Amino acid sequence: MARVLILYATSEGHTGRIAGRLAACLEQGGIAVDLHAVQNAMPDPDGYDGVIVGASVHYGHHPARLRALVRAQRAALAGRPGAFFSVCLSGKEHYREKFLRQCGWAPPHQATFTGALQYSKYGLFKRLVVMAFAWIGGHDTDASKDYDYTNWKAVESFATDFSRQLR
Repeated sequence: MARVLILYATSEGHTGRIAGRLAACLEQGGIAVDLHAVQNAMPDPDGYDGVIVGASVHYGHHPARLRALVRAQRAALAGRPGAFFSVCLSGKEHYREKFLRQCGWAPPHQATFTGALQYSKYGLFKRLVVMAFAWIGGHDTDASKDYDYTNWKAVESFATDFSRQLR
């Protein structure tokens, strides 16, 4: 049975939900999955047949701690099937491309998923800033509720496509 590491960085939890959906899809296909939120260390990729890394974009950047971990492990990551997914409210791919260029990692499988506006999880200042960006981007600005813009079928397709690399 193939074994996959899914490593993700999340702020409000939505990227973790996406990582969890990827894990569930892979497990349904008979693949063992270890799901890890980024702290200060990365499990050794050598113990896995494939690795998926994911992160959200905040204020135009992916988390620096994840970039440092991926950069430090790029040789081990390059030696096995790999994938990267970026979660960005705007859905812009240039954030993903910039992150991977900075890491020196070019996984064969990549995607950008539109994220969520989770006003209920933001403090006052962040809520106001996010509302301004949401207004500029044409997204919902009613902060009394949360919004999920993720195309979950695309997430499931990403998992299916990645699993083909393992066979």
